[in-house]
Amino acid sequence: MSPDKLLIRLLIVLFLTPVLLAQAGNGTGDDSLEPFRVEVEAVNVLVAVHDKKTGRFVTNLSPQHFIVKEDGRHQRITNFAPQTNLPLTIAICVDASASVRLKLGFEKEVATDFLFDVMRPTDKALLVEFDTGVTLLHDFTSNPNALLAEIDNLRAGGGTSLYDAIYLISEQKMLQEYGRKTILVLSDGSDLTSVHSFEETLRMAYLAESTIYAISTTRFGAGEDARGDDALEKLTESTGGTVFFPHSSNNLAEAFKTIDTELRSQYNLTYVPTNRKKDGTFRKIEIEVKADDVRVRHRVGYYAPYDPMDKWKQRALEREQRRFEEEQEKAQEKGKK
Repeated sequence: MSPDKLLIRLLIVLFLTPVLLAQAGNGTGDDSLEPFRVEVEAVNVLVAVHDKKTGRFVTNLSPQHFIVKEDGRHQRITNFAPQTNLPLTIAICVDASASVRLKLGFEKEVATDFLFDVMRPTDKALLVEFDTGVTLLHDFTSNPNALLAEIDNLRAGGGTSLYDAIYLISEQKMLQEYGRKTILVLSDGSDLTSVHSFEETLRMAYLAESTIYAISTTRFGAGEDARGDDALEKLTESTGGTVFFPHSSNNLAEAFKTIDTELRSQYNLTYVPTNRKKDGTFRKIEIEVKADDVRVRHRVGYYAPYDPMDKWKQRALEREQRRFEEEQEKAQEKGKK
C-alpha cells in the first residue's frame, strides 16, 4: 500500500469515528445525531506568593514573573489576574468521631472563631460533620449565626470517615460552585471507616478545584498521630492549602489571618495545555516565580478531561500503521523473490 493510500484510509477512519461511536452508543444510524465534541479546556491555577523573610504575601507581580510548566513542558499564560477580596465558598468539615471525643470542645471553638474571624457578608459557608458517616448539618448560608446552633449540638462517637467527607463535599457541593472554593477540615487526620480511598478523595478535590486547609487536633492534649498528620499535610499541600498544628485555641488567630489573607490575595493564571489529549490522566503543574526569596503555593496538578473517542482514534491509527507495515514487509519479500 502506498503512503497516499494509507493517508486516505486514516482520514476515513478519523472521519467515521464520531459516527461509529454514536451508533454504538445509541444502537442506531440516525442521520440526525450530532457529532460528539469535546472542547479544549483552559486550566486555571490559583497561586499564592510569600516573602520568605516576612511571611507576607507578595501582591505586585506581573505575568512576566511567572513560568508555568505542565509535565515539564512550558505553557503560555493566556490570562492573568491578581485577585483580592473575592467572595469565598467555604465548607467547614468537623470530625465528630470517637477519636476526638476529648478534643471536640476545641473543634467547636475553632469552627466558631473561624466563622467570625474569616467569614464576610459576601461569603457563604456550609457545615458538615463526619464520624462513621457524613452528615450535612447546614447548607450554604451567608449568616454565620445560622451555623452556631449546629456547632453547639455536635456530639462525638463512631468511626472516622474523613476521606468520605472530603469526597462527598467536593462531589455534591463544590463541583456545582464557582469562584474561590475552600474546605476547612478540623480533625486529627485519622481515617478508619471511609469507603473512598485517599487517592479517590484527592482526585475529586482536584476536579472540584477546592483548596483544602486543615486545623489539626493532634497537638491539643496528649498524643500525636504521625499518620494523621501526614494525611492532612498531603491533602492540603496537594490542593494549594496548608495545615496548622496549634497547641491551643490561643494559637489560632494567626492561622485564621493567614488563611483569610491567602484566600483573598492570590494570582489567577490561565493557560491552554499543549497536551490536547483527553485521556483522563493526571497532569503535574509547576510554577516558578522570577523573584528573590519567595515561596510559592498552588495545587500540584489536575486531571485532564476524558474523551473516549481519543483512545478509539489512537487505536484505529495504530491498527492502520501495523497493517501498512505488514503490507510493506510482504511487498519487500515479493520483491526479493
